[in-house]
Amino acid sequence: MSSQKGDTASSKEVKGSSLKSFLAKLRKRHIIETLAAFIGGGWLILEFVDRILVAHYHIHEKWLDVAFFTLLGTLLCVILWRWFQSTEKRPGSIIIEVLTVPLISLLTLTIDLNVVFQILGISGKTLFIGIIALCLGIVWIIFKLYQWAASTPDAAVKKFDISKLAEIKPEKSIVVLPFADLSPQKDQEYFCDGMTEEIITDLSHVPVLRVISRNSAMTFKGTQKTTGMIGQELNVRYVLEGSVRKAGNDLRITAQLIDAANDTHLWAEKYAGTLDDIFNIQEKVSRSIFDALKLKLTPKENDRISEKHIANVVAYEYYLQAKREVWSFNQESLDHALRLTNQALGIVAENALLYATLALIYWQYHNAGFRPDEDMLRQADTAAGKSLELDPELSQGHWVKGAIAYTRGELQTAARQYKRAAELEGGGEALAWLSVIHALIGRMPEARRYGDHAVGVDPLNILALCFRGVIEIYGGDFKSAVGWLQKGLEVMPSDPMTKAFCAVALLYAGNREQPIALFDQLINADAGFISSMGAMWTAALRTDGQAFRKIANDLQAYARRDKEFSWLLADCFAIIGEIDEALDWLANSIEMGLINDRFFSEFDPFLAPLRGNRRFLALMKRAKEKQRRFAI
Repeated sequence: MSSQKGDTASSKEVKGSSLKSFLAKLRKRHIIETLAAFIGGGWLILEFVDRILVAHYHIHEKWLDVAFFTLLGTLLCVILWRWFQSTEKRPGSIIIEVLTVPLISLLTLTIDLNVVFQILGISGKTLFIGIIALCLGIVWIIFKLYQWAASTPDAAVKKFDISKLAEIKPEKSIVVLPFADLSPQKDQEYFCDGMTEEIITDLSHVPVLRVISRNSAMTFKGTQKTTGMIGQELNVRYVLEGSVRKAGNDLRITAQLIDAANDTHLWAEKYAGTLDDIFNIQEKVSRSIFDALKLKLTPKENDRISEKHIANVVAYEYYLQAKREVWSFNQESLDHALRLTNQALGIVAENALLYATLALIYWQYHNAGFRPDEDMLRQADTAAGKSLELDPELSQGHWVKGAIAYTRGELQTAARQYKRAAELEGGGEALAWLSVIHALIGRMPEARRYGDHAVGVDPLNILALCFRGVIEIYGGDFKSAVGWLQKGLEVMPSDPMTKAFCAVALLYAGNREQPIALFDQLINADAGFISSMGAMWTAALRTDGQAFRKIANDLQAYARRDKEFSWLLADCFAIIGEIDEALDWLANSIEMGLINDRFFSEFDPFLAPLRGNRRFLALMKRAKEKQRRFAI
């Protein structure tokens, strides 16, 4: 009996939840307001026709029918347009409102004309008008379906459909392993890495092919693993491997495509030439892969693969060397990268890729803490803007624009830029950033979808794995979060950010001993502010208020401009019982863009003492308001 009552209650809850969801959709699409406006306005129009035109001026009473059917048809058109225009999922890209609204308009016109003919005393035209309306409707549907079918290839090129990444089967997947340096001096590693990256970029222009991103591919540099083992680890069917021998201006490049499932060679080729031939050789390698996999390219894809971002070979070498220096997190290396990029710009003048690299260097000065001032971000933004003026479809330009916006706390702009970067090349890091932004604003289904895609194209990228775990923290699934973060630590055991978030996830899951051990490792790792964060957590968990406050004071300047760090500070203040301070930092986190109110209200265990507080409730209301205004 109790089970039946439970089932009944559960059923009522489901129905209630469905009704609330339906009403929320009606409100979001402004359908309730539309109905109210039409009911009020329509009633006035019908009253005017009935009481004034018919009763006073004695026009034919059937004009009242014309007014009614016109209003009804218009109402149906507006409601259908509002409802389906807000639909994101469109099977076959069919725009339902564009098909249905004209048909309803034709039907309304047919009814109105028949009534008018009756008023005018013209008979026998009803069937004729109905047939004409039906034929026009059929012609319209055929025309629109043909138009959409014809435009599908171009649409696929213009906008890389991120949602399709998860559907690409292993049969259409490939990893380009780092090309080996066989040069006499063994000093061309940057050149080999550049060759690898260019081929990955070429292949990434074709949406039907899942291409493992550079970060994951580079983890296999110098590996002794077989192609079968690599294919299985990355869940890919094909592996491209090769070598570069560069002596002076002479080049010799070999490449071979292997079916990892059965370790068979599908294609192998040797190329000899000079440095001036490098771009043609890269293009030949890419096209040979497409031919071997029987992939047909669209005209737009052909153009993108033939495109040379830096045509001058000397400038291209400077670019490759600079790119290698950017991610060293070393000021001397960044200074060298800046000099190299400016030298390259001195050779080719205006160049989109070089300006994007310049923007990346300026942003990295700020990001790595060497020049954490707004001036660096302004210079980065200016360079990124020049890059996109020269080439609006350069993914690197959109990526660095997104990074600058994220650093400034401009999450809407950051999300749009990262999304565009991912659409253009499907890169794992852009998808990872896009996923964590959705988690910050509480849109968990989208966050998990983008996070899964990021891991799918970049399965060994520590950032993608770390962010996938962070998403689960924000979603309240702490066990799953620990799993993702521990997987990240298997890939890179020393990564401080992954270690820090893993400790937080373990704490949220109820584990105390293991997180403190991880925080102690961070303290001893000399990892900058992340080491200080480890010390902060350790002091808070041990309720050492004096030590905690000293560390918190030292970190305030950094925390003020970082939404995640503000949230973690709020946690620690709540642990030691400083509720007002916790609320201050929570407020700063929300203003900076962490507006996942459900995480704060339900999931974060350390914020429990705040939840009955009026100020906390006001902050949650503020977070919801910011969510409603957030549009990507």
